[in-house]
Amino acid sequence: MKYAAIDIGSNAVRLLIANVVDNNGSFSFKKDTLIRVPLRLGDDAFLDRRISDKKIAEMVKTMQAFKNLMDVYKVNDYRAYATSAMREAANGPEIVARIKEQTGLEIEIVHGEKEANIIYSNHIEQSLDKNKNYLYIDVGGGSTELSIFSENKIVASHSFNIGTIRILDNQDKEETWTEMHDFVKQHTRNYKSIIGIGTGGNINKLFKLSEEKEDVPLSFNKLKSLHQYLDSFSLKDRINVLGLNNDRADVIIPACEIYITLMKWAAIKHIYVPKVGMVDGIIQMLIDKNLVNKP
Repeated sequence: MKYAAIDIGSNAVRLLIANVVDNNGSFSFKKDTLIRVPLRLGDDAFLDRRISDKKIAEMVKTMQAFKNLMDVYKVNDYRAYATSAMREAANGPEIVARIKEQTGLEIEIVHGEKEANIIYSNHIEQSLDKNKNYLYIDVGGGSTELSIFSENKIVASHSFNIGTIRILDNQDKEETWTEMHDFVKQHTRNYKSIIGIGTGGNINKLFKLSEEKEDVPLSFNKLKSLHQYLDSFSLKDRINVLGLNNDRADVIIPACEIYITLMKWAAIKHIYVPKVGMVDGIIQMLIDKNLVNKP
């Protein structure tokens, strides 16, 4: 059985096709194909509050390609979710209707809280130490999702309009930073220590650059050093010398700054990077709906 997940983000659009594995009634999945297309819808949405005709045309072509791949792979079920950029684009619903008409794909524009719930559908809490407390941080192009875990349960969760594309476009607001600061302080002050969990393409890349071993957390000091190292290069040299992709070389700096700031606010010394994200959560949601909690 194969499931597909489409994540239409502010920086990139992703398609994950996964094979579902039945382990004697316990279901998991293995990633088969993961495709990432850097459409960067956020540049239009956050500055102009609408997606341009050029970006719409690129998006329709991308969705048609995704649909063709899903057909070839004989996908049994899928979900496609659009997040921050499409939320803020006035013509978002119009684009969804056009894609449905031209490709047959149904896309849902989700609010921040549902986006957070989808990300956490990967059941990260099952791998946590119930005696420890965690701040789960997912940084995207348009928003940052935060959740506090204690005793294997989410005790607080919120989505903030702070993201890498939004920062690069100078569309992040001081009051939103203040709201995020107050949320972190309010919900972490009663815990003696907090451990970080970071997801998103940028923290995955930062972890790879750190050359830490798998399952070893990234320290706050190591992350700060990485930020200083990367920021010492020009954008051009981060691409040509360090070999970062064009659409990663600029956003990785503000992503670093978001993670560092949040870790500082919560007095987090180490952050784990489990390499899961929105598409993983979507696949797990499909498994839970169709196989685990089926009628």
